[in-house]
Amino acid sequence: MKIAILDPASGIAGDMFIGALVDNGLDKAWLERLPATLGLEGVGVRIADVQRSAVRCVKVDFDIPPQPHGRAVSEIHRLIDAIKIPDKVARSAHAAFEAIAAIESAIHGVAPDDLHLHEVGAVDAILDVIGSIWGVELLGLERVYNTKVALGDGTVKTAHGILPVPAPATIRLLEGFNVRHGPPGSGELTTPTGAALLRVLSQGAPPNEYIPRSSGYGAGTRDIHGQLNALRIIVGEANAEQHDHHHHHHEHVHTEHLHVLSADIDDMSPEELAGAADVLRAEGALDVVLLHTTMKKGRLGTRVEALVQTSDLGRLEEKIFLQFTTIGVKTFDVVRNALVRESRLVRFDGRDIRVKVATLPDGTQRAKPEFDDLRRVSEETARPLAEIRSGVMSALSENGVKTSDARGR
Repeated sequence: MKIAILDPASGIAGDMFIGALVDNGLDKAWLERLPATLGLEGVGVRIADVQRSAVRCVKVDFDIPPQPHGRAVSEIHRLIDAIKIPDKVARSAHAAFEAIAAIESAIHGVAPDDLHLHEVGAVDAILDVIGSIWGVELLGLERVYNTKVALGDGTVKTAHGILPVPAPATIRLLEGFNVRHGPPGSGELTTPTGAALLRVLSQGAPPNEYIPRSSGYGAGTRDIHGQLNALRIIVGEANAEQHDHHHHHHEHVHTEHLHVLSADIDDMSPEELAGAADVLRAEGALDVVLLHTTMKKGRLGTRVEALVQTSDLGRLEEKIFLQFTTIGVKTFDVVRNALVRESRLVRFDGRDIRVKVATLPDGTQRAKPEFDDLRRVSEETARPLAEIRSGVMSALSENGVKTSDARGR
């Protein structure tokens, strides 16, 4: 399986991403045609070799003529729908702009539909996002991973004034990623566009083993003393290709070493128990179940079992003592085999519905739309829930997800 490892040790921005793809063999002529392909008139594309810390890197610049006005994000979604572009690329591009819009609108307190990206910045973002995502597809990269993300340091000038680095949108887009501040004096290293690309493309930390096949460097704007200001992308092979039956199971099944915290309680009301279980879930327990049990002298009791990661073990054990009336907590080590699953966004009637897609050991997939999203869209459109569910499922099968409904249909 062909994979890419993004190495944002000096941050990540859209132009650095595309530069590193070109350095790994992405067709320059395709990139030069990209603005015309997207219907963006009068945009020049410059692709140059530059030195950063004495390493040859590729620098990509889009020369964008003055734009009469900003672009509403809804307009960007229409632009994506209007161009001939692979489905997978369109889906990820929509997801990137949805994430940017949701986060920017929350930060600035405007409705996502009213959000405008600023003049040149909007055109730049369209080219960066679609160019990067489409470039990944053209190079045949099936999975993308990343190492730790350097955020940079200091402040950055924006249309909203001077903001701290990382910009508010950048750090929100990177929730769940492994990041670090600095190095000192480096300025903004990771931009909101770079963060959005990581969010929609990366599966997180790279596999422990892979075979590197090529590596490329996409230059940042300036040469920073003492630091290679470039995004490195390593293209490699990971051994998901061992299709003999023995490995076939493991390719789609993820094994984790976890722990179960267990306690028995006979003197809490059902409401108190449910509330305490919710606290554990909110505090990071992967799963919490309450089981009916019979204690000594025939008393009815409840056993609480919380599934937790090693890093949370001590903290959640303490939470059980605080939230429940138990005086003893048992710990078991467990191994969990979980199906590999990903979350997708499906557009239905102009609205987003999240769908969990699990890959079964034989490689087929099973999809389950999020009930909360189905209910919300059902309320907003006054259409029956079942109709929306079947619409979502057929949209998925058109996009090549071979699904049986989670209920076996």
